[in-house]
Amino acid sequence: MQNSSVDTVLRQSREAFLSYRNRTGAQKAKFLEAIAAEIEGLGDPLIRTAMTETNLPEARLVGERGRTTNQLRQFAAMVAEGSWVEARIDTAIPDRTPLPKPDLRKMMVPLGPIVVFGASNFPFAYSTAGVDTASALAAGCTVVLKAHPAHPKTSELVAGAIAKAISKCGEHPFVFQHVQDSSFEAGKQLVQHPLTKGVGFTGSFSGGKALYDYAAARKEPIPVFAEMGSINPVFILPGALKARSEKVAELYAASITQGVGQFCTNPGLLLSMETPELKSFTQQLAGKIREVAPATMLHPGIAENFVKNRGKALKEKGVTLIAESATPAQTNQGIPTVASVQAENFLVNPALVEEVFGPYSLLVVARTREELFKALDAIPGQLTATIIGEEDELKEYADFIRLVSDRVGRVIINGVPTGVEVCPSMHHGGPFPATTDSRFTSVGIDAAKRWVRPVSYQNFPHDLLPPELQNQNPLGIWRLVNNSWTK
Repeated sequence: MQNSSVDTVLRQSREAFLSYRNRTGAQKAKFLEAIAAEIEGLGDPLIRTAMTETNLPEARLVGERGRTTNQLRQFAAMVAEGSWVEARIDTAIPDRTPLPKPDLRKMMVPLGPIVVFGASNFPFAYSTAGVDTASALAAGCTVVLKAHPAHPKTSELVAGAIAKAISKCGEHPFVFQHVQDSSFEAGKQLVQHPLTKGVGFTGSFSGGKALYDYAAARKEPIPVFAEMGSINPVFILPGALKARSEKVAELYAASITQGVGQFCTNPGLLLSMETPELKSFTQQLAGKIREVAPATMLHPGIAENFVKNRGKALKEKGVTLIAESATPAQTNQGIPTVASVQAENFLVNPALVEEVFGPYSLLVVARTREELFKALDAIPGQLTATIIGEEDELKEYADFIRLVSDRVGRVIINGVPTGVEVCPSMHHGGPFPATTDSRFTSVGIDAAKRWVRPVSYQNFPHDLLPPELQNQNPLGIWRLVNNSWTK
């Protein structure tokens, strides 16, 4: 992609933004609903194409398509209702002493053109019409989507569905633009173009950090909301192993290998204390892992990296292979693997907290409770953390659980991190290096907050105010007026 092409795309996106930012909630809702309907209208050919390009099974892709259209409709409902703009009105008090109070009104407004990078492991939900695109369009921003090179035909089909929705709803033709270019240079140019106002990314740490650095180096730095992976530690307390070690082993063997381990919430790190029950758990987990057959990964590049990173991890000092699949792996397949290491080695080796993207997990064995606390201190920011424990035991570890919550965006009790519910109370983010800004989520309707900023309007003529801030409340939304909620 040439510089001139990038410039053209971003100028077109800016042109579209100048009109799209003024669309009402009802108009944006209609557009988002139309995108969802057009994606569903693609039918089986979309699923078959994605299966060919990603090696993902039909059931997984059908479910992910449903998640994607559900996301679009949740954002449609949000913008139609309207209160998400956080309208605040404080009317004037001209006779206040010693100084009169001005009329002040505030609401969220869209940033401008947003560049979104499609993800490899979610060809629908985090790609062309995924949550970054849907949330940006809901916020009133225009979108330039850089398709992931691992599934270009799938992305093209979805982009075509969005184009049909644009036409049917009478939106500006450049409100969404689809870019197919696999070069790193194109990504850099898109991020550093002066008309780009924000970036969405899901992928590797190296990729996300590079985009973040490009954005920070601009004359006008812009926000980059990058989700960059996570090892999602799981703390298994002794009482739980004593009560139900086999069930925990079965649960985690399934979670580690789900989707060939290609989820950002894959449990790549298990931590527990050395007890007789832990030995039994380790044997049970090993048996379950051996039963899981290798499976083909998303694309050869991911499979190659898994083999390389798995091999490197197993060679680290003190790391011992517990078990791997009893079935030999074929080309481009990920082999289910669990290894172990003593906490004393884990604590002095930062390489052991690096993500091995695929069906791999490392069990860290602490000799004491204090060593378990130290292991927590050695773990950087994560998307999730899980605590497996009995009810009384969880109360005993309340202080530890609070420390765990300081390092993650979601804390799970007696569950698995894989599986992310799309709802308003879900937070999918976490402290660096899991994401570049832990205050924001990339799942649920709050994801739209990434693409807006607050603006105050002081002493504005009524007719120049945004409709959300006008006295008669023409949109019928909830607003905070003189410290009281009203509709």
